[in-house]
Amino acid sequence: MSAVRLLLLSDIHANRVALQSVLKDAEVRKFDRVVSLGDAVGYGPRPREVLDTLRELEAVCILGNHEDLLLRLIQHPERSSDSVVGQALEWQRQQLSGRDIAEIQSWRDGIDDPEVGARFRHGTPTSLDEYTDSVTAAREVFVNWHGRLGFVGHTHVPSVYATLNAPVGEWVKYQAFQEGGSYMVPPAARVILNPGSVGQPRDGNPQASYAIFDTARNNFQVYRVQYDVAQAQAQILAAGLPEVLAARLSIGK
Repeated sequence: MSAVRLLLLSDIHANRVALQSVLKDAEVRKFDRVVSLGDAVGYGPRPREVLDTLRELEAVCILGNHEDLLLRLIQHPERSSDSVVGQALEWQRQQLSGRDIAEIQSWRDGIDDPEVGARFRHGTPTSLDEYTDSVTAAREVFVNWHGRLGFVGHTHVPSVYATLNAPVGEWVKYQAFQEGGSYMVPPAARVILNPGSVGQPRDGNPQASYAIFDTARNNFQVYRVQYDVAQAQAQILAAGLPEVLAARLSIGK
């Protein structure tokens, strides 16, 4: 396998301002391929521009729960919801072109990449919309999935869950990256790696989050990037989207 540096993006949520800052930061660090782990749309004010950017990057895009909901809404508009999620998706549905929709329809619910030896999926390695958000949840996933590298999003929290077979049974360890940081994948470990959210972090740090995985070094590096939160908030309010979607960006929740 030739060594690659994977730029891992997740939960961009139509926040173009954050995405632009992330890509400017990542350009300096160098990467070979881009993977978007789902929820490029939902919540935010710039869905078309985000999709255009992912297209320009030739990113491999995974279906997220917000894309899944959007496609369901297109098929059954009578089932639209007044929830924050529903309001944002209904507005975005009207912004997206036929090409955008067709592209999202082509995104797969998870991909196994034999070159990297990894599974890319939005929620957990075994689910589109369940959360890898606790040691208990991770332990259950490790029981039902026997791969070595799993890359996921959905929680909006950059993290690693790792497991090793030990004499006393399989243990699971957790590490978070609220301020960014590096994780070397041990040779015998199986891991679930989450780069956090580009467009709507939820770990108390409002800085955008992304990661680069270096297959040669087995190194997962999370970066936190400042961006113009006020500009993103102004775009949300100008679009007429729910105010809570703007307010939460300031506090990273």
